[in-house]
Amino acid sequence: MSQHPSKALSDPSEQDRRRAMLSAPHISPLSALANSLRRANYYVPDFDPCDGGIDADILFLFEKPGPKTSPPIGSGFISRDNNDPTAEATKSFMEQAGIDRKRSVIWNVIPGWNETVTIARDELREGRAKLDLLLPLLCKLRTVVLVGRKAHSAESMLALHGLRIVRSYHPSMRVRNSMPDRWREIPKEWAKALAL
Repeated sequence: MSQHPSKALSDPSEQDRRRAMLSAPHISPLSALANSLRRANYYVPDFDPCDGGIDADILFLFEKPGPKTSPPIGSGFISRDNNDPTAEATKSFMEQAGIDRKRSVIWNVIPGWNETVTIARDELREGRAKLDLLLPLLCKLRTVVLVGRKAHSAESMLALHGLRIVRSYHPSMRVRNSMPDRWREIPKEWAKALAL
């Protein structure tokens, strides 16, 4: 059985437990970054302290946080343990790919939720620029998995840092419904992060 069951962050007591962990050495620099990026009507979720934090060597870079990351209806974390179908698929696919969560950290090319799933061109450009604040904190980073087409747009910038790149489809229900074969291939794509 998984140490952290799917949808664990639907439990407020688990949210509180993880918030209490945000000052741990492996996560506190990332907590400070997320906090510095928050502003009115733009919620940047915390990194999950159950992941690898600054010790991770694999970054899973998704597109944009969803409503289940933002209080009051969401957990406040970007996490595979959130109470939504994409998070559940993410957790399952990482387990199928054999990726130890302590080796990985999850983030979004657009770091904050602004109450819309629409992604504007300026928003994407600004989000890519903020990656320059994150990368120096991930001192062991070697590989980035770009999850979804909007995340793919950061490839050339990340390659300049000498990072190895894996591209995949997004584990959203939209992709599962419209391209089920490609959705099922996601764990194989993610496993390439271990093979590089």
